[in-house]
Amino acid sequence: MEKKMFLGTGFKFPPSVDPGTGRFLTSSGEQSVKESVYLILMTQRGERWVIPEFGSDLMSYTFMDPSVTMLNVMSNSLRSILLEQEPRISDVQIDIDPQTREGCLVVSIQYRITESNMRDNLVFPFYLNAGRMEEEADETQ
Repeated sequence: MEKKMFLGTGFKFPPSVDPGTGRFLTSSGEQSVKESVYLILMTQRGERWVIPEFGSDLMSYTFMDPSVTMLNVMSNSLRSILLEQEPRISDVQIDIDPQTREGCLVVSIQYRITESNMRDNLVFPFYLNAGRMEEEADETQ
């Protein structure tokens, strides 16, 4: 049970309220780690003025040429950032599918949660054209 305590409990991301109680929802354990990894990747460095070193440089790859070299640079950069900023994980592997689908790269992240020795992963789309993501959001609303 103590290993789960190390993983912690915090606000669920994105923040949301339980309609029954009116309280903020929380996440804990492995879900908390997964949300933290996502938050690190989707926060641009310097975006949080209190902690300017928090976040990644993921958005600097928008509009890049998806060559093998650039995908390797992106993968190595994201791996380093995650290992530096999320102390609860290790053995981070990042695979980026070199085939773009409508301007989207599929980024697959595998990692080991250090305390429980459990493997977990996160897969998310990265849009090479930032405007495309906003267009799709508008279409779904």
